[in-house]
Amino acid sequence: MTRTRHTEEQIIAVLKDAQAGIGGQELCRKHGISDATFYKWRAQDAGLEVRDVKKLRQLEDENRRLKQMVAEQALNAINAKNW
Repeated sequence: MTRTRHTEEQIIAVLKDAQAGIGGQELCRKHGISDATFYKWRAQDAGLEVRDVKKLRQLEDENRRLKQMVAEQALNAINAKNW
């Protein structure tokens, strides 16, 4: 997962501004983000609080690590059978 320049708190603040009625173009200019970034954030994190987003990111990272471990174990098992 790539790291962003913006923290979860900043992302949620931008989304709350959008919910308050500030236009998407204006928000993007104000916060220095692209339209695509804003709409991606809105699709992923709309309606979430900061703690929810942090928990979601932690779970995604843990899931990624676990998948990597399973893939490595499967590869080791295949290699062991070939010897």
